[in-house]
Amino acid sequence: MGVFVFLPLVLPLTAWPVARLAEQRLHPRTATRLLTAVAAVMALCSTVCLALVMVVGTAQLPGNPLPDGWSDPEVRAAVPYDEVVGKAAIPALCAVLLVSVRALWRHGRVRRRAHRALAGLRGTGVAVLPDDVPYAYALPGGDRDRVVVTTALLDCLEPAERRALFAHERAHLAARHHRFLLAVRLAALANPFLRPLRTAVSYTAERWADEEAAKAVGDRRAVATAIGKAALVSRGTPVATLAGLAAPGPVPRRVAALLGPAPAVRTWPSLFTSVGLAAWAAAAGTAVSAMSSANSAVTMFLILRAATPL
Repeated sequence: MGVFVFLPLVLPLTAWPVARLAEQRLHPRTATRLLTAVAAVMALCSTVCLALVMVVGTAQLPGNPLPDGWSDPEVRAAVPYDEVVGKAAIPALCAVLLVSVRALWRHGRVRRRAHRALAGLRGTGVAVLPDDVPYAYALPGGDRDRVVVTTALLDCLEPAERRALFAHERAHLAARHHRFLLAVRLAALANPFLRPLRTAVSYTAERWADEEAAKAVGDRRAVATAIGKAALVSRGTPVATLAGLAAPGPVPRRVAALLGPAPAVRTWPSLFTSVGLAAWAAAAGTAVSAMSSANSAVTMFLILRAATPL
């Protein structure tokens, strides 16, 4: 197994170039799906390898419930520097699990509270709240998907801009953008090297909804104006994994993109471009990460099986 067990922990660095280039050169839909898939696979692989290293560290602790054979020198030799990394992996994996569970719990709590707060309203797809605080966001809920917006924000927008707002939020719900945002958030918590991909997906998901809104409204300038006005007055969304028109991020770049031509739809960039080269490098890094974690898992299983008396 050797040093290959550590590769999935650092291979997310290979995805950094594509995170920036995908924002600029790929269609937002393609960029969101590509970056989310890369982040999810790399995060899973790094967590698996962290768990494998933790097994070696846990087996060295006195009083552990693991078989005695798991702490044999032959087992420990499968992981380089086992005395240090084996024990360091224990708090690291515990921290990953703790922050991931906390993020999932907070996401679920916000959604449940929001649905309970709207329970008394009519069961329509739009909930307009009489509130002096301007905000709007897409609230997913399966058959209870809703666009939540306050009268304070609607009062700041012209009729065409209001149509753009509702089209934008419906695009978030139709494409299930909250799942992409939650996936990359958990990936970044599992491996901090994946944070650039989380930032990129937060932007491309909004751009995806911007383009869908522009297509639905038929006026790119109206969508750009609505985004600019909402960003100036809105407080954003209640949690990072919920999407909204005025989500935090590079709003000027979104407005500038809408004032230009619609992006070309491409399923995969050519290798002979900068973004294509970066995308293939990220794909290669993801494949190597998956193979390294699979190889390490199989090797560790065979070693532990041989060291465990029947």
